[in-house]
Amino acid sequence: MTDIADVSAAVAPRDSHPLDAIFRPRGIALVGASERHGSVGRTVMWNLLSSPFGGTIYPVNQRRDNILGVRTYPTLADIPVRPDLVVVCTPAPTVPGILAEAVRLGIPGGIVISAGFKEAGPEGIALEHEIARVTAGRMRVIGPNCLGVMNPVVGLNATFAARSAKAGSVAFLSQSGALCTAVLDWSLKENVGFSGFVSMGSMLDVDFGTLVDYYGNDPQTNAIVIYMESIGDPQRFLSAARQVSLEKPIIVIKAGRTAAAAKAAASHTGSLTGSDEVLDAAFRRVGVLRVDGIDDIFDMIDALAKQPLPKGKKLCIVTNAGGPGVLATDALAQGGGELADLSPASMDAFNALLPSIWSHNNPVDILGDAEPERYAKSLEIAAKDPSIDGMLVIMTPQGMTNPTEIAEHLAGYAQGLGKPVLASWMGGESVAEGDALLNQAGMPSYSYPDTAVKVFNYMWQYSEALAGLYETPEAATAADGYDRAAAHKLIAAVQAEGRTILTEYESKKLLAAYGIATTPTEIAETEAEAVAWADKMGYPIVLKLHSLTITHKTDVGGVVLNLRDAAAVREAFAQIKASVTAKVGAQHFQGVTVQPMAKLDGYELILGASVDVQFGPVLLFGSGGQLVEVFGDKALGLPPLNTTLARRMMEKTKIHHALQGVRGRASVDMAALEGLLVRFSELIVENPRIAELDINPLLASPERLLALDARIVLHPAEVADADLPKPAIRPYPVQYVGNWTSPKGETYAIRPVRPEDEPKAYDFHHTLSEDTVRQRHLGPVELEERIAHRRLTQLCFIDYDREMALVALKPGAGGKEEMVAVARLSKLPGSDEAELNVVISDAAQRQGLGREVTDRLIAIARAEKIAAVRAPLAADNLGMRKIVESLGFAIPPDCPPGAPCVARLKL
Repeated sequence: MTDIADVSAAVAPRDSHPLDAIFRPRGIALVGASERHGSVGRTVMWNLLSSPFGGTIYPVNQRRDNILGVRTYPTLADIPVRPDLVVVCTPAPTVPGILAEAVRLGIPGGIVISAGFKEAGPEGIALEHEIARVTAGRMRVIGPNCLGVMNPVVGLNATFAARSAKAGSVAFLSQSGALCTAVLDWSLKENVGFSGFVSMGSMLDVDFGTLVDYYGNDPQTNAIVIYMESIGDPQRFLSAARQVSLEKPIIVIKAGRTAAAAKAAASHTGSLTGSDEVLDAAFRRVGVLRVDGIDDIFDMIDALAKQPLPKGKKLCIVTNAGGPGVLATDALAQGGGELADLSPASMDAFNALLPSIWSHNNPVDILGDAEPERYAKSLEIAAKDPSIDGMLVIMTPQGMTNPTEIAEHLAGYAQGLGKPVLASWMGGESVAEGDALLNQAGMPSYSYPDTAVKVFNYMWQYSEALAGLYETPEAATAADGYDRAAAHKLIAAVQAEGRTILTEYESKKLLAAYGIATTPTEIAETEAEAVAWADKMGYPIVLKLHSLTITHKTDVGGVVLNLRDAAAVREAFAQIKASVTAKVGAQHFQGVTVQPMAKLDGYELILGASVDVQFGPVLLFGSGGQLVEVFGDKALGLPPLNTTLARRMMEKTKIHHALQGVRGRASVDMAALEGLLVRFSELIVENPRIAELDINPLLASPERLLALDARIVLHPAEVADADLPKPAIRPYPVQYVGNWTSPKGETYAIRPVRPEDEPKAYDFHHTLSEDTVRQRHLGPVELEERIAHRRLTQLCFIDYDREMALVALKPGAGGKEEMVAVARLSKLPGSDEAELNVVISDAAQRQGLGREVTDRLIAIARAEKIAAVRAPLAADNLGMRKIVESLGFAIPPDCPPGAPCVARLKL
């Protein structure tokens, strides 16, 4: 009987992370270890013994002296050395006590394989609550009700799976343990390896957002694959996904697209699945690719590893047979892709190369007798056409073709064209060698063309999502013009009256506070008042019901249009009053609103907001009017928006094409419409009491954007502010916006950075000397690297939950603002600390600006509940050293003058 210590696999060292206790443990306690064949405890024990994870195993069993030849311990407290990880596979009622003991002993990681928790009903839910209580802040837990985890890179297998995964570069995360075992079998057959293989269970603690963060910082991981039934913490997932997707693809299969599947997923995991359309919008927002099947996941991993992303959705198909080309075209259109229009130059080149009876169109049918040279030259022509974003080469085995020779000729085109090239070698044994040659060369080859096209459609959709993360938005209308105080006062007054529904008059006042134009609207409680207002406004006039309780006015006969004189106004007033009284009661009639009849010479749009159970406030844009539900032309998005995100949202609708001008009609002012969507999103995130808001119709014409009607519903007053739904993506932190006047009397605006600040950041980096750059980065960084678009986008389009960057701006030439300082506070992964960095333009140094922005960042760190702040200091950055010392930072005693060091301030 001995303790077992295996030899660790050789892997690159990495900074310690709290989850390393689970995925890279030095010692594992297995509670529920067993000798009984077929038991979970025995299978887990055997897998731990059989895998060389490099640590010690401590079986815990009160009834045996040893298990599988390894000494056992009666309790966790009897283990002589504190393990990093406890794996529990005992009955559910015993788990809270076991984890409480583990926490008392200081064990930092836990895996609960046991089932019988929230999926089993109220008693199981109570057990989970108890686990959460005893482990909160002191132990990270995976599960319960899970298969376990593997880290094939270090040889860890803490699961009850029958086999171990091969090492590779893909992290696979799944809520379904059964799907884990199926994918494991598939991967062993296809020789696919993993950097992590995690069964999530019911995600009591560690959820998808936590692990996306972890594997996003793991150098062994190049891609993250997720089978998702419920998202866990939406804010954490979206925050992590947006950060990681910039560098590594995140590919998700999300169960629950249909109502039946959503119900099945909920009963399986005990979690809500949320709205599927909202989830799609959320994934697009953060660059996550959603696919339909398991094969799609690994097809995409293969394609993304071998080929560049397309710049658009236009595909050229080169084929030696018409039928497969038609099938590929159908699949392309069904997935949203498009056939590229061949340029005149390409048409001329194909005419010169191909027999006269070629298709003269795309798909390019190069005929059944196409030899290797014809294939190769056709691919060259397509690659040079700027209107083509990607190519698909289809080969069907015919009597006059040699699939292997064609593949040998095309293998040289697998790389270096700047566009993705996919292949479909259709057939069986006769094409197998050619298919393998193409795949080995880096040109993904598929058995069927529709599969290849599906991959291309996923590729351009993924490319489009990433482009949205990198695209610099235009500066929207300045928020300085918002009357936030009036908006808050209006909402408070409505709630003070015990109401949750705003009248149309109040709704329009709220919109106007955020710069959204509305029709002039006045309240009339009597016929005489209605006539007086109509005479003042001028005819024709609209009367609408004014009610404190009814929002859908047309349902009760509450709207009368095109009133051309006083008599018509009197008649309409009486008509509305009588209709409302008859249908719902006189108590719902408080008068009418009087409005000028707007000329309906534009498009009727709808702009709305509601609350999703998981993602909080959600925005809607689409075709409006009375038939909005019938047409169903809409797109969803998450607030807050910038102009780029607003445009992307509109592009998802059919009405977007018409808004740009069709059949001789002038275009709507699209930039103004984008700005209106941005203002609308800010209205929603800055007023969390709003539960629902519809502007329908929003009249859009080349001359104006006008809200003709609005409906706003508030959350009940009894809902505490802390319990109101929060945006899944943190909005712009207006509370950190301010001004500062230097001792010399110069005034600076100091505020959190915005995505549209990229041009200012570009100019700012041109003002920095080599010494300033070296002191900021503790080494030289070339200007070309610092001003690269991708880098500046990442620095300006930030997640305010993860970092806060203050910029200092002063008036510049031509009335434009100039950026003269950037101070950044970045949370450190897996900890409650943050790193502080400050860089000041050379011309603005030694004026107190560095001290001011550092002071503000420390205040922000306290407000954001950061435990400690670290500040890396260059050896000769004496000014910054002086600032941090004066603010109470501790400089390590072993950091002599002239040497770089890291100062630290505990908050």
